[in-house]
Amino acid sequence: MIKKRSIAGAAFAVAVAISLSACASSPDSSTATGSGSVDAKTATSAADFGGMAALVAAANKEGQLNVIALPPSWANYGKIIAGFEKKYPKIKINSANPDGSSADEVSAAKSLKGQSTAPDVFDIGTAVLGENLDLVAPYKVANWADIPAGFKDASGKWYYDYTGLMSVGYDSTVIKKAPSSINDLLGPAYKGKVAIKGDPTQTNEAASAVYLAALQNKGSADNIQPGIDFFQKLKKAGNFQAVLPSQATVVSGETPVVIQWSYNNQAWGAGGGATANPNFKTVILPGTALGSYYNQAISADAPHPAAARLWEEWIYSPEVQNLYLASGAYPATLAAMETNKTVDAKVLKTVGAAPKNFVQLTAEQAAAAGTLLSSKWAAAIG
Repeated sequence: MIKKRSIAGAAFAVAVAISLSACASSPDSSTATGSGSVDAKTATSAADFGGMAALVAAANKEGQLNVIALPPSWANYGKIIAGFEKKYPKIKINSANPDGSSADEVSAAKSLKGQSTAPDVFDIGTAVLGENLDLVAPYKVANWADIPAGFKDASGKWYYDYTGLMSVGYDSTVIKKAPSSINDLLGPAYKGKVAIKGDPTQTNEAASAVYLAALQNKGSADNIQPGIDFFQKLKKAGNFQAVLPSQATVVSGETPVVIQWSYNNQAWGAGGGATANPNFKTVILPGTALGSYYNQAISADAPHPAAARLWEEWIYSPEVQNLYLASGAYPATLAAMETNKTVDAKVLKTVGAAPKNFVQLTAEQAAAAGTLLSSKWAAAIG
């Protein structure tokens, strides 16, 4: 199960963090310095190190980078991590709790503070980040100007990295005609076939399926009740199944229709290679699209602060931004890459142009939606 953006899971992370901290040593203070007398923990750009070469040298000296909650199949992170290690072979990436959530990231940062196993960087949801800005340090990547003003904190504490769109994945050998609206899923062809990524009261990706259904049925980010009503109808029609979908259940045919982020549906279909289902197609439904940008941020307590900053330079390079795109996720610097002609035009044509407008729930809207789901979801599908 990919549960990266789960609302729950913090207690599990605390338990893991405590067990790790028992055997972890405090980071060597020598890793906190970059070129000369520069303190890597307070460096706000590569220029503070004396340039990219000096930043690379400082990161090589640290020799490690701790990432957390990055499943290999999520937004191409398997290739992104492998690419970093190939480009910087002196730096080993330690990937903790790959199936963890944004809440798990925060929990680990707090529980492992001062330890060598603490996270260096975050790939984190907006709502969780907004409540924990004291945990992150400002840093501006070299191509800072390529990130739109509305996609970043002016001081450099966080920046959008990618968004998917909520989509419908379907096995084209089972569903012969692609759905053109969410309400098509109420038809007899979808009997016992529709799944979402878990419990919407627990995971953001499942909740986002409800939000999409709301938008498709005259609801809004401020009114997700139509989405709950839709799933109640889906259950009564016998079309909604409680099986937790995975790449394996898509390959086996157990879950032929899945509502989830576009990059995850693509990873389970033709984009997933030999282990995926080549007949599993992805559809972004017409009408209002639903997206959710995730954010990059550097831990203020990063045990490998230079490597953390080098990671962000890597993330915002055209090479990695194109890897996000290849997974079906739209990268933050896409508009600049199109202008600069650094975007992979073939991939962009395959994925399709990013929508000019889509709905993204604010932290306040998501909190209100979560409260409504907690009170109404169980009764609706019980």
